[in-house]
Amino acid sequence: MADGHPGLRGRPVYLDYNATTPVDPRVVVAMTPFLTAEFGNPSSTHAYGQAPRDALVRARRQVAALIGASGQEIVFTGSGSEADALAIRGAALAALAAGRDHVHLVTQVTEHPAVLAACHELQRWHRVEVTYLPVDSDGVVDPDDVAAAITASTVLVSVMHANNETGTLQRIADIAEVTRGHGVLLHSDAAQSVGKVPLDVDALGVDLLTVVGHKIYAPKGIAALFVRHGVSLHPLVGGGGQERGLRAGTENVALAVALGEASELAGSALDAGESTRLAGLRDGLADWLEELVPARIHVHGHPTRRLPNTLNLRIDGVTALQLLAATPDIAASTGSACHAGRDEPSGVLVAMGVHPDAAMSAIRLSAGRWTEPTDVKRAAASLAEAARAGAVSRS
Repeated sequence: MADGHPGLRGRPVYLDYNATTPVDPRVVVAMTPFLTAEFGNPSSTHAYGQAPRDALVRARRQVAALIGASGQEIVFTGSGSEADALAIRGAALAALAAGRDHVHLVTQVTEHPAVLAACHELQRWHRVEVTYLPVDSDGVVDPDDVAAAITASTVLVSVMHANNETGTLQRIADIAEVTRGHGVLLHSDAAQSVGKVPLDVDALGVDLLTVVGHKIYAPKGIAALFVRHGVSLHPLVGGGGQERGLRAGTENVALAVALGEASELAGSALDAGESTRLAGLRDGLADWLEELVPARIHVHGHPTRRLPNTLNLRIDGVTALQLLAATPDIAASTGSACHAGRDEPSGVLVAMGVHPDAAMSAIRLSAGRWTEPTDVKRAAASLAEAARAGAVSRS
């Protein structure tokens, strides 16, 4: 995409792709007919419903192809948070409805807030027991800890594939061996990893997996949940029979088409080596910063098992808020974008053993489809200059 994205031209260097991605112009082209001429309800039996109905089938197949699933296993939702809630609340409530007297879930302390919120709600309103597992200094949960936490009442384990702040990739396949051995469902929020690294639901061994549109160059407001054949979930929204009875409401065909097209484009990009390109940009950015601000750079997360586009680091002597305020030519994040603006350390980094004061200096730089080497060089120079000035002003 050498021509660049129209939303990025003449603006600050965008290094916040983990927060949201620009919508790919090719995705806009694909979805536009379903906002104009092909407006019919896909449930309608007359001529106006045929094209939208066919488009939904195709979109499911496109999303499924990206993660090694079948189209019948894809349920469209309005967001990743909704998909997480459908997986977690849906599994727990289905178990309760089936007559289970006691339901237990297992997750980790560094999960996405959507997963933690779903667990907290189940604890509060349905007396579901939840175990929150610790992570090591790289942000990785130990599969042995998962095994030790599972009880006769456990129905679901939820561990995200890649952390949204550090990019650390979890050992999902190893965890799946544990859950399969105990007959427990495994859910993984793969919002950050889908489209950045090759992913196959069978290789991972997951039963439920979250895919998010605005992380792979589709618009906001569309996501999907992979639900393996045979998995029983209780719907969050009852009513019509849409989405296999798991999500009532007339489907948003245009956004489903957008997610399908974005998924197909992401698959093609992976085949063309996008992961390698992004890793080169990430590592180049780290190297340039190390050269410009020697001995003051500390990278957070697993050194090798992490997303190719994500660099979470701190620069000693300056807080993240100060650093980004001094670099208006860069768009990046202090820790998780979901907590942007809060003057407090990242809970993820603190859980990894980073001192709260040090965590206040952490920034997340995430590259994407339209990031070029000149962008990361410019960002490194700007950050280094601001860091040097910040350290002087604090001395």
